[in-house]
Amino acid sequence: MRFKSARILNLSKCFAVSVILLIGACSSDDPKLTNKTEEITMPIATISTSLGDIELELDVQSAPITTKNFIDLANAGYYENTIFHRVIEGFMIQGGGLDKDMNNKPSGSSSITNEANNGLKNDRGTVAMARTNDPHSATSQFFINHKDNEFLNFTSETPQGWGYAVFGNVIKGMDIVDLIAEVNTTTINQYQDVPLDPITIKSVSIDE
Repeated sequence: MRFKSARILNLSKCFAVSVILLIGACSSDDPKLTNKTEEITMPIATISTSLGDIELELDVQSAPITTKNFIDLANAGYYENTIFHRVIEGFMIQGGGLDKDMNNKPSGSSSITNEANNGLKNDRGTVAMARTNDPHSATSQFFINHKDNEFLNFTSETPQGWGYAVFGNVIKGMDIVDLIAEVNTTTINQYQDVPLDPITIKSVSIDE
């Protein structure tokens, strides 16, 4: 009987050790078992205008160069007292480069690489960089799409096909975008579709 009891005790000890080893092997501290995808926080930009606020979620993952440029300009206070100088209902609203007297505001930043080949589309409520005919000439001006503008999307790495780089989307304040898009416009010097009453960008703040 003593031999049998000792045998049972030894088996119990072996079982306990096995359980401990198994638990240790399944511990979440094992780097092989904690293959978690790192979450990327998308910054929120609040454009405070004379007609209300527009909140944008900036896609730093898909458009790292463009979002950094926008965030740097915003944090430097560049967008303060610029205007939405080009407004076309059913198309887009454009701003971020001129003051209320229609003077260009130097940004001090170099033109950036066009990231329109990032897979993001110029759909209603998205924000993209404005530019000249040179695909890689964007600096500070941006526009918010008032409707889906498929013809602005990337199709090829050619002057005609580069498209316009989307770098975020409106998450709050699309009603303000609609309001801006519906204002009466005029022509001032070489600029067309200028709001009769200036729509001022009071500030652009970034919450990272």
